[in-house]
Amino acid sequence: MISRLNHVALVVDDLDKACHSWQHLLGATVSEPQALPEHGVTVVFIDLPNTRIELLEPLGDGSPVSRFLEKHTGGGLHHICMEVADVIAARDDLLAKGARILGDGEPKIGAHGNPVIFMHPGDFHGTLIELEEVK
Repeated sequence: MISRLNHVALVVDDLDKACHSWQHLLGATVSEPQALPEHGVTVVFIDLPNTRIELLEPLGDGSPVSRFLEKHTGGGLHHICMEVADVIAARDDLLAKGARILGDGEPKIGAHGNPVIFMHPGDFHGTLIELEEVK
């Protein structure tokens, strides 16, 4: 079902400062910020030879990422994203096996214009899993 690791997402409390740290200290190339109101975040991506790192900042007080920052002062690891060929088929297979999908269970469009779903972290020993359909 899953194929390769697409990205690792880190929540930050200040996207500008985080971008500066990645650029200045590690020499990383950071994408332009992209607001994703449906997900309640602003994101940037750092491309690496074998994957990407996504930095997430809350977009408003009602963002799920705001609640994450309340528990994890300063930020931290939020989720890992793995690619699937067909997110609907993956969702249906996981539901049939008893896994839980967050939200209404319907895919939403993610930062790269691809459909994504999030799996309940309780089913993966505390890790939030995002599945992204990449063709």
